[in-house]
Amino acid sequence: MTFLPKSIHNRLLANGRRQDPVRGTDDEIDFHPVVKLFTPDANCTWLLTEIDPEEPDIAFGLCDLGLGFPELGYVSLAELASVRGRLGLPVEVDRHFKATRPISRYAADATAAGHIAA
Repeated sequence: MTFLPKSIHNRLLANGRRQDPVRGTDDEIDFHPVVKLFTPDANCTWLLTEIDPEEPDIAFGLCDLGLGFPELGYVSLAELASVRGRLGLPVEVDRHFKATRPISRYAADATAAGHIAA
């Protein structure tokens, strides 16, 4: 079971199903992020676009561990659910986040800034 609300989980999974047939081709879909996750006490941020339908614990998105090197990649939802910051607080969903551009733009901006600004 995931810590994500069911509606968000379903949207991520739907994107994964749409991406699956075109993954690794010129037709890959540059989705807008579905969800922003963050640690309130550890300066980490994730913008996720999809869940792998073959591996439903694996999500894809922009990952920023607060070290100045945000990158696109895969992350385990189970690991995110277990992450705790300095004060022991879990990863949270930013319920006010609304994506305004595709993940590639967030990635380019984050690379230039050294962190996700969303």
